Amino acid sequence: MARRVSRRTVLKTTAALGVAPMFIPASAFGANERVQMGMIGVGKQGQHHCHILGAFKEAQIVAICDVDKMTREQAKDIVTKEHEKRKKPTDIDLYNDYREVLARKDIDAVVICTPDHWHEIPVIEACKAGKDIYCEKPLSLTVEEAWRMVAAVRKYDRVFQTGSMQRSMSGFREACEMALNGYVGELKYVHVSVGGPSRWCDLPEEPLPDGLDWDRWLGQAPKRPFNAILRPPHNNSFPAWRNYREYSGGGMTDWGAHHFDIAQWGLGKDGSGPVEVHAPDGKEFETLTYVYDNGVPLYHNKAIGIQADGVRFTGSEGWVQVNRGKFDSSIESLKDYRHFQLKDSDTKLYKSQNHHMDWIEAMTNRTKPICDVAIGASSASVCHLGNIAYWTGKSFKYDPAAHKITDNSECNELLRRDKRSPWDEPTL
Repeated sequence: MARRVSRRTVLKTTAALGVAPMFIPASAFGANERVQMGMIGVGKQGQHHCHILGAFKEAQIVAICDVDKMTREQAKDIVTKEHEKRKKPTDIDLYNDYREVLARKDIDAVVICTPDHWHEIPVIEACKAGKDIYCEKPLSLTVEEAWRMVAAVRKYDRVFQTGSMQRSMSGFREACEMALNGYVGELKYVHVSVGGPSRWCDLPEEPLPDGLDWDRWLGQAPKRPFNAILRPPHNNSFPAWRNYREYSGGGMTDWGAHHFDIAQWGLGKDGSGPVEVHAPDGKEFETLTYVYDNGVPLYHNKAIGIQADGVRFTGSEGWVQVNRGKFDSSIESLKDYRHFQLKDSDTKLYKSQNHHMDWIEAMTNRTKPICDVAIGASSASVCHLGNIAYWTGKSFKYDPAAHKITDNSECNELLRRDKRSPWDEPTL
């Protein structure tokens, strides 16, 4: 880990050198040399982050926000126990409205683990409030939202980590480096195995439980009655709201934000995207197919007789395949990534061994972390484009620089979504 340099050390060093001290904001270091954090959204994944960050000596969680009273109290118990283990207890304030967290001047950074439709608004408002951000994947509900977040992060010069944490897990970087550097030969195609698209919600009304601010949970999404299937889970079950278009993009954006992210990394297309998207037609395109400007196709799930497990890069000399806890190759010398060595002349990818610590170090150094907002936006866009092809049954051309579908107005309209008042599009 990079050594955390104190504000006092910086000022003493510059004075000794006879130069005017630079302005170092307190937010660059946090109170008592720790990053003061607020948690926004603490369901299943948010509580996972509470465990991890609560145990870090470099961080101190001081605020928790969630629209579900039970959930935020569970999260407070988790953080309290983690802080006590490292003998750094602190007062933790609970909130129902994320804006109260952002208004606190003592908070340096926020972790946003709300449902997908509740990412863009707090992200942009956090940028405007001067907070650094860790936001869960998929980054956005739509393509337009993703790139508005990029614009906000850049405008307000924030450090932003997208929660596509496979980039900081063993095997994934090595598989991408093998593909990028020609160890499987000339790259011919890539396969990604994830679930399918979401659908419109048609759940019946059920009694609203105590302690849940349902209207605030809906936020920008259309008004609809409560149903327990949509309630953020209080256990380890799958968050079922991911199945519905109002709130998420189904398996395409859930696991897709992990595996399509790795596919883009190995293709060398971070921050970019495909130029064509083809819906399955049972003829020329057996499966959803993306085509990149270098001519390499990316297939969703089964194609040309191959079922990918996670992500498979296939070249003229063989293939390499990676998933969590799994790594394989048709090339004997590549089967064990732990013994794989790049040449000095090879392209080497950003190396991170801990996604949370990588973010904290980036905040300290004011640098981009391994999964910067533009990477999160481009990976999420791939997922959304696939959903649009599935929903409409249409193929189309895409401009990854302009973030527009160029030959189909119906599909292009689906790059954005209207928001329910008063949760209108935030200004930058």
